Amino acid sequence: MALYTLFALPILLFSAWLYTVQVTRSKFPKLRNQRICLLIAHPDDEAMFFAPSLLALTDPELGNHVKILCLSSGDADGLGETRKKELMKSGIALGLREEKDVFVVDSPDFPDSMSTTWDKQKIANLLSSAFAPNLSIPQKSKSAEKPTATIDVLITFDSQGISSHSNHISLYHGARCFIASLIHNRPGWQCPVDLYTLTSINIMRKYTSFFDAPLSLVISAFRFGRGKKRDMAHPAQLLFMSAPGGVRTAQKAMTMAHQSQMRWFRWGWIGLSRYMVVNDLKLEKA
Repeated sequence: MALYTLFALPILLFSAWLYTVQVTRSKFPKLRNQRICLLIAHPDDEAMFFAPSLLALTDPELGNHVKILCLSSGDADGLGETRKKELMKSGIALGLREEKDVFVVDSPDFPDSMSTTWDKQKIANLLSSAFAPNLSIPQKSKSAEKPTATIDVLITFDSQGISSHSNHISLYHGARCFIASLIHNRPGWQCPVDLYTLTSINIMRKYTSFFDAPLSLVISAFRFGRGKKRDMAHPAQLLFMSAPGGVRTAQKAMTMAHQSQMRWFRWGWIGLSRYMVVNDLKLEKA
């Protein structure tokens, strides 16, 4: 009996993972025909944290156009130019249409540093100049003009930054500042950009790989079902879950593209992190 259980348990867990992937793809809302920007701090963030989102959102059947904006070249070790090329290679592997859909900012305002907090207003100004140039100058008085932008969706880290990296956390505050500026002194208008943030979880769940998939499904289903109003055009909750093939693609985006970053601890991350399998995104209030 014990031997049977030993063999049956891995099959059961693997089957549960495949089932949760199927349910997620069939029951949860999707973004369609959207202009989407993934805002990251360093080359490799897209593969280590957001791979399930990229693989799902770049599905050609959905008609989305996804771009990556990276606010540093990750030049802390003098490998900035190498890492820019690695990011482009990884982006293509994860579904982007072409290399020009990857943008890397190389500015002294945004140094790659665990101890440096980036200025949220400088981040917001950069986002405004890139995606809403006609709104980049703050309104001093109320305006009836409808706010517009060249993207529909902005995705980034949440207030804890997944790994508590100060650069990640800075992106959250900068993105929120950008969203607020779009509708500042424009009463009655809905913000033209939806901001979604990747949910940080406790360390126990963070390193459970696909074992976290069923729990993430239950938690997201509860949150989704609890909502009184379901705006399918602007869903409050997004859940993306990769099957084994998608996880392998994400792992290859690290091992084949980001070769300069493959130190021992990153092998552990791509093998054990649930963020290689699951992304749950929350719509932030403007």
